[in-house]
Amino acid sequence: MLSKLMETIDKYCYNVDKDFINKAYNFAVDAHKKQKRESGEPYIIHPEEVACILAEMGMDQNTIAAGLLHDVIEDTEYSYEDVTREFNSEVADLVEGVTKLGKISYKTKEEQQADNVRKMLLAMAKDIRVILIKLSDRLHNMRTLRYMSVKKQKEKAKETLDIFAPLAHRLGISKIKWELEDLAFRYMKPNEYYELVDDISEKRVEREEYIKDIVVDLHKNLEEANILADIDGRPKHFYSIYRKMVNKNKTLDQIFDLTAIRILVNDIRECYTVLGIVHTMYKPIPGRFKDYIAMPKPNMYQSLHSTVIGPQGKSFEIQIRTYEMHKTAEYGIAAHWKYKEGITEEADSKDSEPVKADFNTKLTWVREMLDWQKETTNPEEFMESFKIDLFEDEVFVFTPNGKVINLPSEATPVDFAYKIHTDIGNRCIGGKVNGKIVPLDYKLKTGEIVEVLTSGITKGPNIQWLNSVKSNQAKVKIKSWFKKAKREENISRGKEVVEKEAKKQGYNFAEFIKEIGLDQILKKNSVNSLEDLYVSVAIGSTSASILVSKLKESMTGKSSVDTDETALKDIKEHISKEARKEKAKKTYNPGVTVKGETDILVRFSKCCNPVPGDDIIGYITKGRGVSIHRKDCENANNLIKQDGRRIVEVAWGNGSEAYVAEIQIKADDRPKLLTDIMEILNSMDTNIQSMSAKAVKGDIAFVTFKIKIVDISHLDILMRNIKKLRGVMEVYRTKN
Repeated sequence: MLSKLMETIDKYCYNVDKDFINKAYNFAVDAHKKQKRESGEPYIIHPEEVACILAEMGMDQNTIAAGLLHDVIEDTEYSYEDVTREFNSEVADLVEGVTKLGKISYKTKEEQQADNVRKMLLAMAKDIRVILIKLSDRLHNMRTLRYMSVKKQKEKAKETLDIFAPLAHRLGISKIKWELEDLAFRYMKPNEYYELVDDISEKRVEREEYIKDIVVDLHKNLEEANILADIDGRPKHFYSIYRKMVNKNKTLDQIFDLTAIRILVNDIRECYTVLGIVHTMYKPIPGRFKDYIAMPKPNMYQSLHSTVIGPQGKSFEIQIRTYEMHKTAEYGIAAHWKYKEGITEEADSKDSEPVKADFNTKLTWVREMLDWQKETTNPEEFMESFKIDLFEDEVFVFTPNGKVINLPSEATPVDFAYKIHTDIGNRCIGGKVNGKIVPLDYKLKTGEIVEVLTSGITKGPNIQWLNSVKSNQAKVKIKSWFKKAKREENISRGKEVVEKEAKKQGYNFAEFIKEIGLDQILKKNSVNSLEDLYVSVAIGSTSASILVSKLKESMTGKSSVDTDETALKDIKEHISKEARKEKAKKTYNPGVTVKGETDILVRFSKCCNPVPGDDIIGYITKGRGVSIHRKDCENANNLIKQDGRRIVEVAWGNGSEAYVAEIQIKADDRPKLLTDIMEILNSMDTNIQSMSAKAVKGDIAFVTFKIKIVDISHLDILMRNIKKLRGVMEVYRTKN
């Protein structure tokens, strides 16, 4: 096994001390000698394969050695000090970095995943090689996933598609990204995978002949222009084809560019010359040309892409790049790992500092992610934002001075403003595109020149911008402004909500502070002060009911397993008790009071369906009494703008009638999804007023329910129980 690693090092690496690698290998063999893999093979096979993957990327000797030792601290009796003593602190730091990524604090699945991703971001900012080892580790585990249970296969495959493949893409390591995606696709959707493989294989010979003829013609024309080039037909990866079929709702027969022809030349000038030759040979399809040489992707990818119509009227993709660009396209950030071991064999040491600075600029997005992830404590929100940041397509726009700015697809002038500077975003009052004023929710397109119009004073952002901005950077900065601007208000509101919830569960919040200790409460909720905790509750990042339930468990020692069941029982008893009261009285007990009066005609607006516990306002209508709206209702805000004098103070009474609320569920489109949801609704004695469901892109289902509930706590517990169902991604209450 060691000979395979040494051959790989000879082929791809330089300045590697083989005695050092041999020592690391023998150390790993001894450490893992009693361990076996799931396949029954000696455990050493895994770290040796991880080291080979790292060597293929041309990594330095410390990284390859750390690949061999990456499980030693976690899975054997050896410590960080042992590795430092036997090798060096750099190798030990890399091994410890990978080890920390494996030690996850098991809470909910979302918190577990969010914690792990945060650790990865911190590790990446400190030393990017930790993630390269982790990606190599995941790749070999995916290659041997067949030995795991079906449940474990699907879990690992989903995590790979959600996190590791996008990370490889963001780091520009396409060689690992494509393989991770295809392997994950194979285990996530085996039927679709093997059906696609069979369909593609049927026409493989015909397709190869077609590509071979095109390659011959290209060679002939380039030789006539005295251009030496390597040309080959690269088949598209299965997962890439599958996504195109799903996203564009096409069959395999309708996708012609199953193969991309790649042309490698010596320099940039030849890239554009070759492009001109290709466009004289084959008719280019308008709108399908992309110049990633002039405007590289954030992951450093550079190439010219053009889709053309070839012989027989079939379209195919041409990719043109230099050999150096190709190396970067295959290995991304790994191809730029130069300042530790020297830039090239001929490099002068005096060049190392500029390269180091250039290398650091390529990791700016990691630091940006670290900045915005600090702003959210909600694990679900964090993971959703993280995935969007990794997956999002991009547009490239220009400042008036010609600087290229990359933004997420469908970004707005507000996204652009916050990308330039936080203060520019906060003072933004308008935008110009190509010299013309556009709305702030205008969707920017690649190539446009964007200018921000600002106010002389900082008025702050508009809360409605959160509905249109696409970048996490803009969202975080807008939310941050409102958090700071309304901090005092949020502290007061959060304190009121927490104390009310504590009283509802039979406690005084001061008791928790006295019995558990303020420091422990703050630590458990990852905040620095009591004021921060109140703010977190006020803005919805922390649930007051969950907070109090957990504190109650800490005091009583009661298991958290039955928390939801207990709350559910309380709600059922509450419903029954109130119903008996109502029956005995046989009198109407109003749900809402208007300025303290209980005999005024009120009606609940169907646009927002307020329920007890919501912040509400009243609007005096003409002839139909007072219309009750949630404060965050868009229609209510429009009414206020039209005639604020009709707004009247309202408050929830102690009525017992049921209220209508509408929730939407986003989930994997799987069998028995509706049955499982209905079981939860039935278990909570929840009446269903209406239901609708639809599937999008074949894999995702959206289910909408209008249900009758008692109050907001009833709704919270219901939504929390539905969120626990297999495949459910989101459960949220609709606004309008």
